[in-house]
Amino acid sequence: MDGNNRWAKQRGLSGVAGHKVGAERIRDIMTACQDLGIEVLTLFAFSSENWKRPKKEVEALMSLFQWYLKQEAKELRKKNVRLRVVGNRERFSPSLQKSIADAEAMTREGDTTLVIAADYGGRWDIANAARQMAEQVAAGTLDPADIDEHTLQRHTSLSDLPDPDLLIRTGGEVRISNFLLWQSAYAELYFSQLLWPDFGADELKAAADDFYRRQRRFGKTADQLEAPGRAGEARHA
Repeated sequence: MDGNNRWAKQRGLSGVAGHKVGAERIRDIMTACQDLGIEVLTLFAFSSENWKRPKKEVEALMSLFQWYLKQEAKELRKKNVRLRVVGNRERFSPSLQKSIADAEAMTREGDTTLVIAADYGGRWDIANAARQMAEQVAAGTLDPADIDEHTLQRHTSLSDLPDPDLLIRTGGEVRISNFLLWQSAYAELYFSQLLWPDFGADELKAAADDFYRRQRRFGKTADQLEAPGRAGEARHA
């Protein structure tokens, strides 16, 4: 969700104000996902690298994250949305960790899933999965000969969810910046010049329409596909 700072700067506002508008935008995008039948929305809210930002900005982002959890948990439950937070929570304050746990518990019955990736990195996710398998090998509960891509997949943060079909990056950046590296191996990529606070329901629908025009072959030839123009619905964005 790139562009909050630039959006605010263009309007003479503080970066924190831009991040707050960006957080409010989540509500619109989540509703649009439900309208489009998208089962899972994963948002890259705070990367492992974002700790390098100025201390005051990081503190403001953590406060905003906690504010969002407290403000939106009840609304998400009303809309039948389950909240998941993935990433390394150890560097979060005890208060923020509790807010995360409370929001997840409050929304656990939802049938649409909103995943917030916070203190997350794709490399961290893969390394964490490898560490878990190494511990199991050391304990004698996993045979190294049984380790394959499916085994590693089961140890990643989103192992219980479908892999992303569509990966959208806003703000004019054309890279994936350590986001869902393992899970996005076959995701369709969509890059938007719009800053995140300006990316609304119409823009999401345009991205979905672009997705449906693509042919997803997964190693097969075009002749092998039954529906060349629309090979499957988007489940995870």
